[in-house]
Amino acid sequence: MARKRPGPLRWLHYVYGGRLPDDYREWVLYDATAKTWQLRFALRIVAEALPWLVVAFLLLTLLTPLPVPVVLLALLLSLLLSLFLTVTSADELAEVRLTKHGFPPGTGKLERKRRGRPSVWP
Repeated sequence: MARKRPGPLRWLHYVYGGRLPDDYREWVLYDATAKTWQLRFALRIVAEALPWLVVAFLLLTLLTPLPVPVVLLALLLSLLLSLFLTVTSADELAEVRLTKHGFPPGTGKLERKRRGRPSVWP
């Protein structure tokens, strides 16, 4: 059975923690267990943070006398910190996402192990 991929709007709903319809269960399992699952996880975090970073950039450059390079550096540091804090919990957060989509707890770790990949993030 081919994995049905969500369209852009459904993917955004998924990025922000929404549950996809059951037609996408196999894609969700793939998303959490593919060889590139950590990269996919990190890209979702960036996609989730991007609107907030844009708003913060606009507010900081329009309402404060801070130079643009300082604002950009501060926002880059905040993004890197967000990535660090969430990626260190990626395997647990992937399990939560799988459980939300009807898979038993531990499915992601077992599936990654079955495929010969590290079952947890470092």
